[in-house]
Amino acid sequence: MAAFSCPVFFPSTFSYNGNRYHGRIKIKINATSSTKVKTLNEIAGAGKGSSSLATSTEIGHLSQEQIRQRIPTKKQLVDPYRQGLIIERGVGYRQTVVVRSYEVGPYKTATLESLFNLFQETALNHVWMSGLLSNGFGATHGMVRNNLIWVVSRMQVQVDHYPIWGEVLEIDTWVGASGKNGMRRDWLIRSQATGITYARATSTWVMMNEKTRRLSKMPEEVRDEISPWFIDKRAINEDVPEKIVKLDDNARYVNSDLKPKRSDLDMNHHVNNVKYVRWMLETIPDKFLESHQLSGIVLEYRRECGSSDRVQSLCQPDEDETLTNGVEQSLLKNMVLTPGIMEGNGYLGPLDVKSYGYTHLLQIKGDSKNEEIVRGRTRWRKKLSTLPYSS
Repeated sequence: MAAFSCPVFFPSTFSYNGNRYHGRIKIKINATSSTKVKTLNEIAGAGKGSSSLATSTEIGHLSQEQIRQRIPTKKQLVDPYRQGLIIERGVGYRQTVVVRSYEVGPYKTATLESLFNLFQETALNHVWMSGLLSNGFGATHGMVRNNLIWVVSRMQVQVDHYPIWGEVLEIDTWVGASGKNGMRRDWLIRSQATGITYARATSTWVMMNEKTRRLSKMPEEVRDEISPWFIDKRAINEDVPEKIVKLDDNARYVNSDLKPKRSDLDMNHHVNNVKYVRWMLETIPDKFLESHQLSGIVLEYRRECGSSDRVQSLCQPDEDETLTNGVEQSLLKNMVLTPGIMEGNGYLGPLDVKSYGYTHLLQIKGDSKNEEIVRGRTRWRKKLSTLPYSS
């Protein structure tokens, strides 16, 4: 028998007294050629109570899918696989991500669709670490027992600056109450290198019965599950939500040749809301998109869209407005001098950056009538410098 020694290193991220630390854990393995090598899962679960994942006695009752997903059954504080950790006194979530090459556009900055995908992913990972995730798309155990799924009813995103390819970001997300039967989820995206906040978002979610496809009240058992995670904090303060007018067939730009693909469907079998954003933006003229970047979007969801639906996208630009002291004259016609828009340095700038607005509507084309999918408002500004801290 030959003896050997092998050091193994594992990345580690943890917090103490509000500070974050990064390091490596070194484990030295001494063995002989006849030693049975254990898997990492066996090593990690060797200590009593050391893991909130399924124990060996429970594995016999789990499906192959559950074993592969490794969904926690108890609250986790750190997720080394997703670079995530619990913050905000144990109820908020922070995840560190790197902007990938497939998440950027021709100018090497992250696309709006990529930001929406990050919002969705971090929200799901937050539920994942809570120990509440069942086999649904972000659904808790109580929701699955009641055949309920989450659907978004409203979302607002403000973008001060777009991350660049390869940049390391920190994304914070948390939830709060929204009326009696809804939930609010907010996000902040900032640069890890500079600490500058790039984007913020807020959303409202309600429950729908997966079988009847009708909205549902929140059962008490579900409220008991999620309410301990609620935080009274907002990423965007909106005293009076902006009303979005409904467009008609007289809209200036119309695209009636839209058909969902199977790849557009999510785990709840309806078209993912990120696809809606793409359809809206593609209706805006290319010439405008080449010289402007989106600074804000508001979406009001009316109904879901399936794979067999024929979709029409309508888009109407705002008319020019006369301004007085930088104050917006109309919420519905938004050609304004926007106060507080940064001018290439990541900070609030003077009142000299124009903002342009579009109103949007996605609807299902029917034989006798059309049905609204989502109304939207987008705001735009001239493209600025890539780096928010450049001179």
